[in-house]
Amino acid sequence: MFSQVSGATTLGINGHVITVEVDISRGVTGFNIVGLAAASVREAKERVRAAIQNSGYQFPLGKVTVNLAPADLKKDGSGLDLPIAIGLLAASGQISGQCLQGRIFIGELSLQGRIRPVPGVLSMVLAARQAGFSIFIMAPSSAPEALLCEQIQVFAPQTLRELVEAMLEHAALHPEIRREEKKSVTYAVDFSEVQGQQLAKRAMEIAAAGAHNLLMIGPPGSGKTMLARRITTILPPMNREEALEVTKIYSVAGLFKAEHIIRERPFRSPHHTISMAGLTGGGSIPRPGEVTLAHYGVLFLDELPEFPRSVLEGLRQPMEDGEVHIARVNAAFTYPADFMLVAAMNPCPCGYLGDPDHACSCTDGEIRRYARKISGPLLDRIDLHVSVARPRYQELTSQKKGETSREIAARVAAARKIQRERLRKWHMQNNAQMGHRQIKETCILQEKGKKILKDIFDKLHLSARSYDRIIKVSRTIADLEGAEQIEPEHIIEAISYRSRVTRR
Repeated sequence: MFSQVSGATTLGINGHVITVEVDISRGVTGFNIVGLAAASVREAKERVRAAIQNSGYQFPLGKVTVNLAPADLKKDGSGLDLPIAIGLLAASGQISGQCLQGRIFIGELSLQGRIRPVPGVLSMVLAARQAGFSIFIMAPSSAPEALLCEQIQVFAPQTLRELVEAMLEHAALHPEIRREEKKSVTYAVDFSEVQGQQLAKRAMEIAAAGAHNLLMIGPPGSGKTMLARRITTILPPMNREEALEVTKIYSVAGLFKAEHIIRERPFRSPHHTISMAGLTGGGSIPRPGEVTLAHYGVLFLDELPEFPRSVLEGLRQPMEDGEVHIARVNAAFTYPADFMLVAAMNPCPCGYLGDPDHACSCTDGEIRRYARKISGPLLDRIDLHVSVARPRYQELTSQKKGETSREIAARVAAARKIQRERLRKWHMQNNAQMGHRQIKETCILQEKGKKILKDIFDKLHLSARSYDRIIKVSRTIADLEGAEQIEPEHIIEAISYRSRVTRR
């Protein structure tokens, strides 16, 4: 006796449709699962057996073989429990095989037969819809996530018995209703709450307008973290394609618990004890790391020199390419990692180097060692370096309100619109994505501007990357002012944001 059921699983952040083939033959009683199944899939044997029996159905006797096709694709997770159970009931004649056609079954089974949610449902549904499926059966708590996809039907029984009774037409099972999508984003913080720090605010506006990386350097308590946590409030909202991609990543990572698509840009702030695998992704079957969870958003690294240098060096390639490549024995994965890096650090171990009100207690050697924890190539990839001074008493007690995030965001959105129009033919969204070719074609400098850049290039011994990044930041400053050409003052301001890390 044979049956065939369709299920789904994830590998990396992408979903895959899995054909579950069940064969029951005479012979020594046994239950084997083949098809490159991970331990969590092989353990389905015990869950499925108990779920079928505790739901009031008969577990088939004989030699049971379950094949998960394609056989060369690694299967991980517990989402294949439900299709395996349905396949066994169909192969043993307890339900008709005709009602399995054109349907995808996704879900883990408890020993009592309850259908449980699994991570990555959105990726599975997207892949299955692309393969031509439109009817999905899954756990009730997974239905809102699945319905983020359009033009599909989702049925969400509570238990295996409820599903089987509906398939036998002994009871009715109604499709789930799509909930009204929430499109507005509200934030608990705002830039108007930040007193003073005009230079840092200006740098953050430029960074947001061009999607540039930013490093803030200042003494403890000067407001670096407070500023960083507000940068997402001035970034443009994600379009539906971007929001769906971010939601898919969070779904696979098991971090998506809402009923609506993620509209707020991600803000990830890992602790400085994080490992390389935690930052870039890892595991025998690699899961997304912080750089991927920050996709289309912000990765904030507070106390930057406290991170292990080897971990920080792992940021070089994702910052340059907008994606991270991870190779393992089982497969090679490429995860998206198009994020803005915002970092904060003290100027020295004690934090008071250059502070007019506090004497620095660090030796020259301590300052050098502290600064060298961050490599030159990594600093080279950070477009803006800004000093954040301690606010004065008058600024802290002032009743004058600063600009709101809404006002700053309007200027940022206008600059981004200019950039999209200018870079449309290269399918780019912002100035940070420009390569040398785009810079040469879109960032025409005047003679005075060229002379300023030449003098600075020779004086500071800049690299070619630093040269390009100064021009890109200059272009963003010009876009914020609505200027068609890069003026000398734009270049001067961009140069003022270059490396401020003290290296004695």
